[in-house]
Amino acid sequence: MIHIAICDDEDGFLFLEQKLVSTYMKNHDYQYRVDTFSSGIDFLQSNENIENFDIIFLDINMDELDGIETAKKIRESGSQAYVVFVTAFITYALEGYKVDAIRFLLKDSDSLEASIEECLDCIILKMNYKENREAFAFLEGEKTLSPDEIVYIESNLHKSTFYLAEKNMKRYSMYEKLDVLYQRLCCYGFCRIHKSFLVNLKYVQEMERYSVKLKENICHTSHLNVSQSRYNNAKEQFIFYQGEV
Repeated sequence: MIHIAICDDEDGFLFLEQKLVSTYMKNHDYQYRVDTFSSGIDFLQSNENIENFDIIFLDINMDELDGIETAKKIRESGSQAYVVFVTAFITYALEGYKVDAIRFLLKDSDSLEASIEECLDCIILKMNYKENREAFAFLEGEKTLSPDEIVYIESNLHKSTFYLAEKNMKRYSMYEKLDVLYQRLCCYGFCRIHKSFLVNLKYVQEMERYSVKLKENICHTSHLNVSQSRYNNAKEQFIFYQGEV
């Protein structure tokens, strides 16, 4: 799933950018999430973990904290997100290069749609993004998910519950063994950390004896237990996964 932030203090352009980005994602059948913010301060002080965003659209000319300063703080957080500046005036190119901005888009309603499409084409090509989808026969009905949407799966009394990375913390259940689900999902970066837990390493912040800390504001819980017998192998998988990404 591609996680996108749009930050603009002009309501009209904020709505327009959200609409254009969402239309692009839907037309390309990508799993995505778009969060909107009305200022740089609003974005930086939100409950979202900045490192969770893949793409960030920033208006440069914002009150209190402009887009350039917001981008500097984003980089200070360690985020490697693709930063796109949206502005009425192309006068900040040098400053933009300092924060590794990938594009400057003009706030011209006639060309903005084409500019956003070209920008997203470029970013997704650089991401080498491929939409993987899996169909699951849940008790709530059949649903097709991107494995990136799944934070972890918990097994209890022969029933496996999927916890998703969404604002409303959706969950779905099915009668399936965790061993079977692991064989199906291990190629997507899932790790068996306990007889009852299968976790997506994408959402693991750190792993220590004998616990996994999940990234902030992703799910209803912040920690999962790691069994002693699985710890060494799970730690090795986590280190290897970090090296890959």
